[in-house]
Amino acid sequence: MTTSPALLLDQAPPTSSRKKGGKPGTGRHGKSVGTHILLAAVSLYFLLPMWWLIVAGTKSTQGLFAGTGGPLWFDRDFALFDNIAQLVTYNNGIYLRWLGNSFLYAMAGGVGATILAVLAGYAFAKYRFRGRAVSFMILLASVMVPATALVIPTYVLFNNLGLTNTIWAVILPSLLSPFGVYLMRVYVQDAIPDELLDAARVDGSGEFRTFATIALPLMRPAVVTVLLLSVVGGWNNYFLPLAMISDPTLLPVTVGLNAWQVQSNSATANSLIWNLVTSGSLISVIPLIIAFLMLQKYWQGGLSVGSLK
Repeated sequence: MTTSPALLLDQAPPTSSRKKGGKPGTGRHGKSVGTHILLAAVSLYFLLPMWWLIVAGTKSTQGLFAGTGGPLWFDRDFALFDNIAQLVTYNNGIYLRWLGNSFLYAMAGGVGATILAVLAGYAFAKYRFRGRAVSFMILLASVMVPATALVIPTYVLFNNLGLTNTIWAVILPSLLSPFGVYLMRVYVQDAIPDELLDAARVDGSGEFRTFATIALPLMRPAVVTVLLLSVVGGWNNYFLPLAMISDPTLLPVTVGLNAWQVQSNSATANSLIWNLVTSGSLISVIPLIIAFLMLQKYWQGGLSVGSLK
């Protein structure tokens, strides 16, 4: 068999992706190293304040300003347990009351916001009703309004209703989560096919039973994500309770610790309680860390679906 010269000319020799004088994979390896360095720098940026808080929580007030270990290392005088003992007894143990208030506000607001977000998101995703698109656009527009801009109107409303300086002044506004509704709608549209719900209805299942036995179990990752985000938002809530509550026994831990910080700024040397501010701040973040670690496999899945959609 003979081969045509024209055919040989048309067949270009294979080209190598490796540049002359280079090594295979050098460019890819360089990009990988650069990416890891960037991620390490970003991680350090976010972890450094947490490390400082851990170190500061183990120091006395004197050690915070004139310690032997510097701002980012422990002193020889390890005062964490002394700080905790003083923390739970100072001012008749009001710090424990603040922790309890934060738990109440976060759980009541978070659970309520999650329930409403689940129901509203499911309705927006699976039901057709008049004004559905307009209502959802208004909901999305409300996400762009800063929460701090709504505090004063909310205060005026609650003051007229006689609800200021009560727990309801913090819990009721926390029940609304526009982002939670959006996330639930996106997740339901992607994770629950209409054919599955139609098959259940054909089999005689009512709407509530279809939602409770078929849709809700499939929504678990998104439900946990919304719950976790709502609880964290309620736990870290500061400006709303600052405006709504003046009774020290009803304050959450965020506002209470800030009051101690203001007290230390204006106090004499004998009444400084900076060690209580730092150790109290350290203890206040522990519940959030535990919650994230326990539920991370659920909320990561919920957020990934929302981002991919």
